[in-house]
Amino acid sequence: MNSIDIEVLRTALDWLGRGRRVVLGTVVRTWGSAPRPPGSMMIIRDDGQVAGSVSGGCIEDDLIRRVAAGELALHHPEATIYGQTAEEVRRFGLPCGGSVQVVLEPLGEASGLDELLKAIESSQRVQRSLDMATGAVRLTRADGGEQVFFDSRVLRTVHGPQLRLLIIGGGQLSRYLASMAVMLDYRVTVCEPRTEYHEGWDALPGVSLSTRMPDDEVLAMQPDDSTAVVALTHDPKLDDLALMEALRGPAFYVGALGSRHNNARRRERLLEFDVSAEQAARLHGPVGLRLGGLTPPEIAMSIIAEMTAVRRGSDLSQPLTDWSSSSSVCAVA
Repeated sequence: MNSIDIEVLRTALDWLGRGRRVVLGTVVRTWGSAPRPPGSMMIIRDDGQVAGSVSGGCIEDDLIRRVAAGELALHHPEATIYGQTAEEVRRFGLPCGGSVQVVLEPLGEASGLDELLKAIESSQRVQRSLDMATGAVRLTRADGGEQVFFDSRVLRTVHGPQLRLLIIGGGQLSRYLASMAVMLDYRVTVCEPRTEYHEGWDALPGVSLSTRMPDDEVLAMQPDDSTAVVALTHDPKLDDLALMEALRGPAFYVGALGSRHNNARRRERLLEFDVSAEQAARLHGPVGLRLGGLTPPEIAMSIIAEMTAVRRGSDLSQPLTDWSSSSSVCAVA
């Protein structure tokens, strides 16, 4: 669950606390090219106020109208589909031509939102099961499986941090990168054994500080294919320790700060520590997309952009402005 959806839950709790009627909409299935993926959420208040999005603007107005008029989700959850016909695609302005199924759920004290939000904010992964017939909700620990499951009888959604980022070094660039990563739903660990860089990290929510040596931290973290490791100290004694361990594992992204020349030398050093040529070739160095950034925030943005592109399987050899194959074109059309 990303930070946008967390804000949706917080807003829902605030509205409920003020005695308003609130309906939660969750995208459960899409066909063809759709503007928002399954699991996307929005809430609709009884007076038409909304937070979040299920379509990038294509169908929100109709949902708002129907909820405000009492036509949808008055007493029990129900599902509705937009874009089943060509006429609906034209009517609701679905430029992608796809279809979206949304489950609408009336919220209340039994919805478990407070417990769910507390679990997410404490970095737990939670599965929320909604009985479509009764509206009953059950929260259980989630260790894996589908993010969204819907069979018309039950809706199961998984919430909580899914991605991890290990940053080696506690300098200024690391602070910007950590802050941006938290907004993208990463659980962030900053590994910094040098005490002079420890000040202030406890003030960054969603970020934990480790004082282990970098190789020990990587081994303790046990990176998986939802983990990124970025080395930013410029000190080979620290960066290389982390990289040699991270490159041997399944982390989806491993990057290091430095020039092309320095990273070429780094790859040569890594080969001396039982890192294979294939593993060394996985290193993204210089780290980040070539966006022309010079300041720490700009460099951090380029790193996050490259991490996102790699995680989404984008072809980085193509122009950065080529959105023609992306469903997100709907959201900006």
